[in-house]
Amino acid sequence: MNKRSRFLLILAVIALCFVFLWPSLAWYVRTPQEVQALALSSLEKIKDYSSVMAAKDVNTLKNIQRADRAAVLTSEYAWLEKEAKKLYKKSGLTYSSPMTVREALMIFTDETEDASKAEAEVRAVFENRYRKEILKAKNRYNRAVKLGLDLSGGMSVIVKADLDAALEAQKGTVASDDESGFREQAMVQAIDTLRSRIDRFGLSEPVIRKQGEDRIYIELPGSAEADRINTIILGKGILNIRLVDMQATSAFNEYHAAHMADTFTASGKLLDPSVIPSDTEVLGLYTKDDYGLDEREGYLVVKKEAVLDGKHIKSATVGAGQLGKPEVHLTLDTEGAVIFGEFTASHVDDFLAIVSDDKVKSYARINEAIPGGNVAISGFGVEEAQNLQKVLQTAWLSVPLTVESQQVVGASMGEQLIRQGVKAVLLGLSLVLVFMLVWYTGAGINAVVAQILNLFMMFSILSAFGLTITLPGIAGMILTIGMAVDANVVIFERIRDELRLGKSRAAAVNAGFDRAFGAVMDSNITTFIAALFLSQLGTGPIQGFAVSLAIGVFSSVFTALFVSRLIFDFGTQALHREKIYIGWGIKR
Repeated sequence: MNKRSRFLLILAVIALCFVFLWPSLAWYVRTPQEVQALALSSLEKIKDYSSVMAAKDVNTLKNIQRADRAAVLTSEYAWLEKEAKKLYKKSGLTYSSPMTVREALMIFTDETEDASKAEAEVRAVFENRYRKEILKAKNRYNRAVKLGLDLSGGMSVIVKADLDAALEAQKGTVASDDESGFREQAMVQAIDTLRSRIDRFGLSEPVIRKQGEDRIYIELPGSAEADRINTIILGKGILNIRLVDMQATSAFNEYHAAHMADTFTASGKLLDPSVIPSDTEVLGLYTKDDYGLDEREGYLVVKKEAVLDGKHIKSATVGAGQLGKPEVHLTLDTEGAVIFGEFTASHVDDFLAIVSDDKVKSYARINEAIPGGNVAISGFGVEEAQNLQKVLQTAWLSVPLTVESQQVVGASMGEQLIRQGVKAVLLGLSLVLVFMLVWYTGAGINAVVAQILNLFMMFSILSAFGLTITLPGIAGMILTIGMAVDANVVIFERIRDELRLGKSRAAAVNAGFDRAFGAVMDSNITTFIAALFLSQLGTGPIQGFAVSLAIGVFSSVFTALFVSRLIFDFGTQALHREKIYIGWGIKR
């Protein structure tokens, strides 16, 4: 490869690495601490924060408007003015320049609406802005290099899923050749259920991943209570289909509208159970909001006794109805088909509700008897239908979960480890670079540039794959620095040997790199093989060390063979240097 091609390749790699590293830089450098804290909190907390801040902002603007109807928007609300101008342009109306607070608020509402509804619409505009900013920061965090639990502090939990017990519970309904698929499906549902529970209880952004065949590894950054975590993890969700009592629902909704403040207790139980029939209960009807959270839009009174348990659902797929609208198609087992067929035949024009975790996810009218075990549920958007498919297809899986182990790391210890880790990396890098500069004099600058770029590439690759930096990972980086400079040492010594034979600068550099290539590749390939086995056979800290080491092998080979070579060639061909300073007593 000639000098120009090598230069273009290095530029391309540096540019690509910067793109990979940008989310990490944006998160750790450009994102304020308060926004980071919000982004790492649960979706429930983000929603509450956005609602509160939106209400405060709207009240502030309304007070400004009351005090002075001609008050103009300040620079703080430049985004609001920009959005308002778009609406004014679209509607063909005119506005003042600069725009007043009254004009900015009016354009977002309909003059025919009552005051409370108009104010709610304005709050929704502000809330949408807060939500977008925080969720954008959360997405930035998801694409950034993350700190392991040993650095950030928090709790790690290993949960064991008893797949054999789950399989035994479904004995006779799962074919022997489909047991592996059942186990995989059960693990997927267990992970999804845990993620939903943990986020719903307002805990920090969790790291949840499958470990081995039947274990789930959970990391909860920040402080967490062990007893509370265990309660959340060991909880059970239930999915079933129930009959809706529409008459009781209408009566309850009228009662609730007249007694909103004293219908339920703080825990959500009815204060007066006599307002509904004794064989029924009140459940919330939920849809997904802009945060991806369940949002209650009303109440339904449903029978306590389930028409059909989720265990009778064999499969669920998303299809299209007669009008092209999404539908969820269910296939029931033999027993479920008989139960459902007989029930729907005797309850035509009644309503059925899909209930999961004591929440009504959807409900629909029974238009006719549904025999054969094939059920179609409509009334959803595409994304909602796909979500419902996942719930229906897997939520019935009863997988016993047990907490196998848990470990708590204090936040102060994490901060101390971060400082120590950074100091170790910088000290190790500094000592290595000082040695290279002292021992190889001018040529040591090549090693300095190569090592700095090597570290840059390592962090970029970690960021690109969303990997986590742990304390063992930092140890792998320090070891990589030593190994990377070892490649430079081999190359430099070969160049010195060539210079001792009386060769010119250009000839010595070419021969040195050519003859050192085999030794450099051999040492790095063997190291990579060792790192590969460690990453596959090891767990936890060992894997973190192995991943950092494997990444460092690639980056160090690239910087030693390409970057150092380009610097030598640049001095020879561009600066026309004839001498090379590569150690004491060697200057040719």
